[in-house]
Amino acid sequence: MLKFIKHHMDSITGIEIYPVISLLIFFLFFVVLFYWVITAKKDYINKVSQIPLENQENDTLS
Repeated sequence: MLKFIKHHMDSITGIEIYPVISLLIFFLFFVVLFYWVITAKKDYINKVSQIPLENQENDTLS
């Protein structure tokens, strides 16, 4: 089965670029995410971190 798949993958021209593109997209996503985390304002982080607690308090009061 693996030989069957490998044979068909070898017959497709230009297929060797897809793993490189996938790796670049993966790497760039985490670089951008890391940059966002480093530059995020502390006030925003604190506000968003309180959201689950606010929802839990509202549920218990009802």
